[in-house]
Amino acid sequence: MNLFGQTRTSVSSRHALIAPDGHVPSQFPGWENATAIVIISPAMGAKLSQILITFKADSNQAPFPSDAHEHALYIESGSCQVTLPDRSLDLPTTSFLYLPPHTPFTLHGSSDARITLFRKIYQPLPDLAPPPITHGLASDVPGEPFLGFDNARLQTLLPLDPAFDLAINIFTYQPGATLPFVETHIMEHGLLMLQGQGIYRLEDAYYPVQAGDAIWMAPYCPQWFVAMGAVPASYLYYKDIHRLP
Repeated sequence: MNLFGQTRTSVSSRHALIAPDGHVPSQFPGWENATAIVIISPAMGAKLSQILITFKADSNQAPFPSDAHEHALYIESGSCQVTLPDRSLDLPTTSFLYLPPHTPFTLHGSSDARITLFRKIYQPLPDLAPPPITHGLASDVPGEPFLGFDNARLQTLLPLDPAFDLAINIFTYQPGATLPFVETHIMEHGLLMLQGQGIYRLEDAYYPVQAGDAIWMAPYCPQWFVAMGAVPASYLYYKDIHRLP
């Protein structure tokens, strides 16, 4: 019990830090033995939703209907089976999956599964079909030095194809490594700290962050990160790409 009303969570009009100490579960129609923590959503001014999904028993389901939303998933722990209209996919830990709009699917997770799901309305381009279903293992994707800095490495999980209007990446920093400059750009971010700790600058505020924390950054939110502690820090993040404003 928190006797003094303290939390590391901070929500403003253009950025938010959501710490696990304030998580409140949601239940959705048709879900069985599955729980959602809606961490980021349009209710806070975002154009995406970021949802943490966990499962209470081996007999479970979390269905998603066919509509204009696209989805990108990352399996933090445990395993997940994704049932599609024409097949099923078995996804172990560190798997990622992209599902285009108008793709109904149902998630079935192991009792220790934790899944981060990004959800947004797809922005089509004339004469270009939406991307296909795409999946793989993040552990099979090599990390590339970011802007030549070997101690900050970026794993690009989805193809850099104009049909995609989103990207999901993993950024890993050695202790003491930083983003090389304070970024300010049109792209919106949803972010999950996967391991380690550090300090995240969002606009003019500096936040201690650690594994399990989530961050929302609106377009043009100045942002910067430094990894601190004895182990590398890494985070999973979403950004919107490939579309003219």
